[in-house]
Amino acid sequence: MNALTLYAPAKINYVLDVIRKRPDGYHDLRMIMQRINLCDEISLSVTEGENISVACSDAGVPDGPENIAWRAARMLLDHVNLQSGVNIRITKRIPVAAGLGGGSSDAASVLLGVNQLLKLNVPMQKLLEIGQKLGADVPFFVFGKNARAEGIGEMLSPLDFMPKCWILLVNPGIPVSTAWVYRSLQLTSGRTLNKLPEFNESIGQIVSILSNDLESVTIPAFPVIADIKALLLSLGAEGSMMSGSGPTVFGIFDNFAGAENARRELTKIADWFAVTVETL
Repeated sequence: MNALTLYAPAKINYVLDVIRKRPDGYHDLRMIMQRINLCDEISLSVTEGENISVACSDAGVPDGPENIAWRAARMLLDHVNLQSGVNIRITKRIPVAAGLGGGSSDAASVLLGVNQLLKLNVPMQKLLEIGQKLGADVPFFVFGKNARAEGIGEMLSPLDFMPKCWILLVNPGIPVSTAWVYRSLQLTSGRTLNKLPEFNESIGQIVSILSNDLESVTIPAFPVIADIKALLLSLGAEGSMMSGSGPTVFGIFDNFAGAENARRELTKIADWFAVTVETL
């Protein structure tokens, strides 16, 4: 086998608590992370020589060392001290800089795919460690399950019984820098974290815990995010929140028809990216 295609799913955060800033500049977090079936397509192939190349369907995505997928391949090959040529082709369906983890998911797929394609036999724990060096969300996508994530995102506990939902994603097309959001965040000392439930089949449990500390930065800078949240609730969403550092907003629905009807109504209001997806 000298070629492989993988699908890199997006994520949403039902919970994103920022607990404290660490001495190393990172932040300790507590997150509930849910995979969804909006996916980038990652095609990998072995090439002659020692060059890593990246081509992406989105012209705004870098094609060299600035690309997190390129760095993932480089770090994995360096770890096993192997010189090999790898070609990475990314077909983007997840909006860029949207709070949906698209770049992190692409990087995780490259780690998993190159490991399989070249038969490197790097254990999962080491892949998770490499992923942590690439970005806070990468270990979650390497893990491959819905999870509670703590630390800077590397301490993962599987959540095997998350209720199925239909999710309407709405993105107003404003790129948001995650680094800027965290730099701008004003942390409250002495905060009390809500107790997280053990999940079953209740969408109501999900709605009851929705929280994202990063909204306090992103919404004042981009009020359209609050407008979209209100629109989704008025169109029948059980709950609505910004995902990650934004600007994507999601609405939770218990059926496809309700989510699609809301999507159709939204498209009459503004020319936003809007798509109905299912939780994985």
